[in-house]
Amino acid sequence: ITAGTVFNYLPINVGDCIDTKRVEEAMRTLYENGFFRDIEFRRDGDVLLIIVLERPTIESLEFSGNKDIDTEDLERNLKEVGLAQGKPFNPSILEEVSMVLIDTYFDQGKYAVKVETEVEDIGDNRVEISINISEGERAEIRQINIVGNVAYSDKDLGDSFKLTTPHFLCFYKKDCVYSKEVFFGDLEALRSFYMDRGYINFEIESTQVAISPDKSGIFLTINISEGELYTVSRVSVAGDMVVPEEQLTALIAMKNGQIFSRRMMTTSVELMQTRMGYDGYARAEIDPVPEIDDEENEVAITFYVTPGNRVYVRRVSFSGSENTDDYVFRREMRQLESSWLSNRGLNRSRQRIQRLPFIQDVDYETFDVPGSADLVDVDFTIEEGLPGQFGGGLGYSDSQKLILNGNFVHTNFMGTGNRISVELNSGQFSKAYSVAHTDPYRTVDGISRTVSVGYRDFTQFTSGASDFSTTTLTLGLQYGFPLTEYQQVRFGINWSDAELSSNSFQTLQAINWVRLNGNSSTTAAGNVIFFKTEFETLEFIASWIFDSRNRALFATRGSRHRFNATITSPGSEVEFYSINYDFRKYWPITGNWIVMVNSEIGFGEALNDTTDIPPYRNMYAGGPDTVRGYKENRLGPIDTLGNPYGGNLKVAGQLELIVPLPEKIGQNTRASFFYDIGNVFSTGDTRFIDKFGMPISYDYDFDDLKHSAGIAVQWLSPMGVFRFSYAKPLNDYSGSARFFGDETENFQFSIGSAF
Repeated sequence: ITAGTVFNYLPINVGDCIDTKRVEEAMRTLYENGFFRDIEFRRDGDVLLIIVLERPTIESLEFSGNKDIDTEDLERNLKEVGLAQGKPFNPSILEEVSMVLIDTYFDQGKYAVKVETEVEDIGDNRVEISINISEGERAEIRQINIVGNVAYSDKDLGDSFKLTTPHFLCFYKKDCVYSKEVFFGDLEALRSFYMDRGYINFEIESTQVAISPDKSGIFLTINISEGELYTVSRVSVAGDMVVPEEQLTALIAMKNGQIFSRRMMTTSVELMQTRMGYDGYARAEIDPVPEIDDEENEVAITFYVTPGNRVYVRRVSFSGSENTDDYVFRREMRQLESSWLSNRGLNRSRQRIQRLPFIQDVDYETFDVPGSADLVDVDFTIEEGLPGQFGGGLGYSDSQKLILNGNFVHTNFMGTGNRISVELNSGQFSKAYSVAHTDPYRTVDGISRTVSVGYRDFTQFTSGASDFSTTTLTLGLQYGFPLTEYQQVRFGINWSDAELSSNSFQTLQAINWVRLNGNSSTTAAGNVIFFKTEFETLEFIASWIFDSRNRALFATRGSRHRFNATITSPGSEVEFYSINYDFRKYWPITGNWIVMVNSEIGFGEALNDTTDIPPYRNMYAGGPDTVRGYKENRLGPIDTLGNPYGGNLKVAGQLELIVPLPEKIGQNTRASFFYDIGNVFSTGDTRFIDKFGMPISYDYDFDDLKHSAGIAVQWLSPMGVFRFSYAKPLNDYSGSARFFGDETENFQFSIGSAF
């Protein structure tokens, strides 16, 4: 401590006259600063001498034994009472330090905690302080007693509590550990329970929290007075009706004769405020005033409406986005500048922005314009997510020579909101090169356009299929037209030039399709006969989409319907049509628990002289996208070599219970329990035979649908969605001497497209 610091605090200056009172005042002031443990005032003629003995400085502060609470948190708590590295050490605060630490652990439910402090003098007026903590076991709630309840049982009341007695998941949920804050929340939940069921005069008379002698158990007692049950005698609306009264009255959730409910009264207020917000009265106040008749046990409620001024939006701005042009967000806005403030428009704008695949989270806030009572500015805070995904590889083998593969998808190309996808694959089973570009706002009216070109050379349609050489060149053009906020239709054309080939050593199904469809030809080389067909098709595509999900990735509410129909133009060398419908819906049930249903049905059929749909248009089932627990694409019709051939009818469904995860990982990770059902069937002219050459039918039969159940985890990464699942097939068939069996796989991992 420098001399100047002492003089700054000293209430005596040169030239002052001093007496005993002034000396006592000066000494008290210097002691209060906490810098010194002893102070003497002496006189040397006309000179005042001040002799001080400084308190030692805390050289270090060490903790040991703390596991449940981080050292940084403990240091922060002690700093508030004056104990920190570099500060003067005052022995008198050690007892206060112990109490602070004990209180901190009490808040964690550890009542057996012990705190010991050690101070070591290391010379040069410095000390080292060691704090040894014995945390002890966390105290569990042994019993919750509710006294005074008549209308409802302890179990009914306890179901509304977060705190509970020990159970087998207590180690994970921590809900059997006493917490003062949680207990107060449970008391409010108990009060709401009765108030929502008509007990207006309900009271919590007293509460007691008792600790067992060994400090390992907590006993809670709640004394209540239920009061009488009240019903609603009348509901009405009064005040300034800027919105038609009948519209507000229709939003009141309580009716005459019903049991009074505070929750229904609050809900009615929120609904009426929301309705008034549609017309720009964002600051409307709805004040419910109950008139209680204790003799008849009835309540008359009047909702007084004070609309206030209509509020207009001066400016809409966006913050937090560094990689996206401003107009990409503005074209999603349903709350416009210079129009009145609408909570419906704001919420819909937030939802539309959040549904952009490159946006992770969106929130908004309104700010009053200084000097204007009826103007606000709206700022949308944007948290950008991954705009796309990429992957690739490079290799070499004697048989394949150079192996190159890569894919790239970007849903916010150059910050424009346009989608670009590029695929380049040269692998064991296929070569594929494709480019596609989607402009979601080709016009200001929201008409979208997708242009695509692709070349594919398949040896096998899936990794498990038999050899079947296919070469296709495709060109596509598609436009989308919005119908409503949630619906759009798409129309497009797709031209393709295909070449399929097979030989006498391949499957009967491949040979027959190539030989009987398109411009087929046959050649021979030694003992091998080669079959080839070439054809062009022009397909017309029509789609209808309804999407009300709150976000495109990892949605938590809303639904999506998608119907797609394709038909070849008259005169195409191979003629067929296909239809596909998939449905997905999310139901929040309680807390962050969500039920998700995903179903799909697809069907294709040949037209005119075509015997069956082209093999490369066959549908497959099994694996992460359909029925987990069965090998990917291995369900359904089997060709003569025992490999999956696919079918023209696909039925699949997935039911999932999505479980809540910690907030840190919940945005990019999802875990669920699931039940899957589905299979693929063949109803066309393709012939299938068993191991003995006897005909087999793969027509649809409900009993042939495969079932599985298990657990799954999904993680959104820059390379796509990593999906892990462990499933138990519930009705797999092991096979026989005549029939092939199902191929199962309990643990499955895949990387799927997220965009």
